[in-house]
Amino acid sequence: MADDSPVTSPTPATTYKRVMLKISGEALMGDQGFGLHPPTVQRIAKEVKSVHDMGVEICMVIGGGNIFRGLAGSAQGMERTTADYMGMLATVMNALAMQSALEGLGVFTRVISAIRMDEVAEPYIRRRAVRHLEKKRVCIFAAGTGNPYFTTDTAATLRANEMACEAIFKGTKVDGVYDKDPAKHDDAERYDNVSYDDVLAKRLGVMDASAIALARDNSLPIIVFSLDEPGGFRGILAGEGTYTKVQ
Repeated sequence: MADDSPVTSPTPATTYKRVMLKISGEALMGDQGFGLHPPTVQRIAKEVKSVHDMGVEICMVIGGGNIFRGLAGSAQGMERTTADYMGMLATVMNALAMQSALEGLGVFTRVISAIRMDEVAEPYIRRRAVRHLEKKRVCIFAAGTGNPYFTTDTAATLRANEMACEAIFKGTKVDGVYDKDPAKHDDAERYDNVSYDDVLAKRLGVMDASAIALARDNSLPIIVFSLDEPGGFRGILAGEGTYTKVQ
């Protein structure tokens, strides 16, 4: 007897069910020197959708350096606390832009802010955020930790732990962690695997020290990959691609 059931293409197997994607604000600039480049935001949103379509639950944290960087403001004489709060507001703007791009692709998304601004984002309530993830909504955590002196790297690691993510995916301009800047040194060597302690001792610049220490203390792996490589995020989750694993 013939089988008339529809043929479906198999979804690639993934080793991770829930992940944190951390990207810098500069990743949204494209070739511009400042602000948001809508085609670049759209491209990254398509990368996120391709992973979401695999059934992976996705958290996101986006930096604010394309709009305002607290450390830079502080260096120019602004009070550090005020400068950091301005940087947090910049991350909310980036989160809203990404939410708009994702929902334009049919991916339900929630922006969850550590600083209350109820008209544009939900306040951070851990159990509610977990429920959003269980309902297959993408959660974008904005405004850092809500405290000055902490970077969005630390915020991403904190939220990844609170959401019980299985890994942090750090999207960068290069395909992993190198012993020196590959843009400046032709003999730079890429690590396939590197320990948290080596990242700290060698100052490899994956994330800031407090984020690395928090990941180490909770045995949370960090996967560094190129966000500029089309299909890179999905490829790694499907067991392919080039990346460095910090563990």
